[in-house]
Amino acid sequence: MGIELNRRSFLNAAATAAALAAAGPLLSACGGGGAQRAGVNSETGLRAALPAHVPLSSIKPDIASIAGGPDALTDPGFLTYPANRVATVPGVPGKGGRYSAVVPLWGTIPPADNAFYQAMDKALGVRLEMKPADGNTYNTIVSTMTAAKRLPDWISLPSWWNPNFNTGGLAGSQLADLTPHLSGDNVKKYPNLAAIPTAAWRAGAWGDKIYGIPSFSSGFAITGTTFYRRDVLEARGITADQVKSADDLMNLGKELTDAKAGVWAFDDLYTYLYTSFGAPLKWKVDNGKLVHLFQTDEWFEALDWLHRLATAGYVHPDALAGDQAGTTRFYAGKVLIAGGGTGAWNLADHQNGVAANPAYRRGAFDFFTADGKGAPRVDMGPATSIVSYLNANLKPEQVEELLAVANYLAAPFGSAEYTMVNFGVEGTHFTTEGGVPTPTEAGRKEVQAQTYPFLASPAQVISNQTAPNVTKDVAAWQAANVKALAKPVFWGMNVSMPQAQATAEAAQAVMDTVKDCYHGKKKVQDVKDAVATWKGSGGGDRLIAWMDENVLQKHGTGQ
Repeated sequence: MGIELNRRSFLNAAATAAALAAAGPLLSACGGGGAQRAGVNSETGLRAALPAHVPLSSIKPDIASIAGGPDALTDPGFLTYPANRVATVPGVPGKGGRYSAVVPLWGTIPPADNAFYQAMDKALGVRLEMKPADGNTYNTIVSTMTAAKRLPDWISLPSWWNPNFNTGGLAGSQLADLTPHLSGDNVKKYPNLAAIPTAAWRAGAWGDKIYGIPSFSSGFAITGTTFYRRDVLEARGITADQVKSADDLMNLGKELTDAKAGVWAFDDLYTYLYTSFGAPLKWKVDNGKLVHLFQTDEWFEALDWLHRLATAGYVHPDALAGDQAGTTRFYAGKVLIAGGGTGAWNLADHQNGVAANPAYRRGAFDFFTADGKGAPRVDMGPATSIVSYLNANLKPEQVEELLAVANYLAAPFGSAEYTMVNFGVEGTHFTTEGGVPTPTEAGRKEVQAQTYPFLASPAQVISNQTAPNVTKDVAAWQAANVKALAKPVFWGMNVSMPQAQATAEAAQAVMDTVKDCYHGKKKVQDVKDAVATWKGSGGGDRLIAWMDENVLQKHGTGQ
């Protein structure tokens, strides 16, 4: 499963960044504060444009999904890779067209026109010239293309870069409107696309029209959670259900920290903990008034707690210094509790952890409220942050051909098509060992799961071949916590905003001070001072007013 793990590792980091960036709406900046092309989605208009959802039943998971609140759903679990690789697409989807495609790639770019690409062209029935680009500079690469109006036929535009790309401005000008092909029952022409949950299509919707094709969607999309070394804590008689409040966690920190032995309880927690104090992910509405996270007492209470955690000596010194090697410290048992994106809990983690300590087992605390009272609430992120778009210059028949290709790429986990897209040709790019597709040397060089799946892919599943207990642990944790998931204000709403407001939304100076606060270097008052500056000269008050007038009052909360 090594090829898939490349994608999973990427998604762990990307999903966290994207969920934070999209804690409010998905944003796209209009240069100079000019008119917005695509504007904000309205609930009524978008409902009419969204594709119908028709689940597939051809491949059954070992662990079925469990519903929480609206659009909240656990990911299905597969304990083994399906042995009967069902074909879900009859014949060849393409009609011989020739197209170009650009996707970001965080890894080694495969050789051009390699054997895997050639095999994919044959399976797809098109000549799809794949051009993976360096993910580290992708935002500037794409911006150059859009400025010159020289986009490829098909391009991946991850939503956390919407402000850089001005995706809302590109929709309807350089990006094709897919609404006539996909809205409502029209999507049923493409059964695998119809199986993608409705919520995921919101990520590529602009101005009540469908422009984007989603990948890697999930009904359990959150910024992350608080992990712990389950093997170490349980050996000491400590179980996760003993942590029901912030005080419980602080006391556990005192119990676990032994600086003389080189062990500290905690690595960084901020990103994954502040909502336990009742703070919103980014926005809330109080008596009809729009309130930003920085204006909430609950957020400052969380910062105070985190500052006390750091100054009490329970956080590893390297974490306080900003050293990002937290995973290494976790494997080594130098820290026993750490925040992280949920994608960190996978086969590669299990393998790396066991290599460091044969007893290694990752666990995650159930969500709790800071005071230990009432039901916890965790704000969801958008159902996906990976979206691809077609060029507006394509003819209707070309759009239909590429949607048929997307339908192939979105085939469900374990199907014949999924196996081809993610592992290549059996015998050339992978062999089946113990029922598990295992890459060959050619597969490791040519098959990158950040290429075709970044154009279209099925919804996420939990699958850790050769380590089914990891799948069981993750699925059980999701099932125990899915009812805590709730939609935040402006959930899944794409907003094109002026550049000045987009800059204020980033609030970089505030976030730098926040980091120093939870690392114990600055006090909560310093954060309050930074927020005061942000509200004035930093444009925060103007951002709040703009969002209130242009989004809340006109389109509601999206919840």
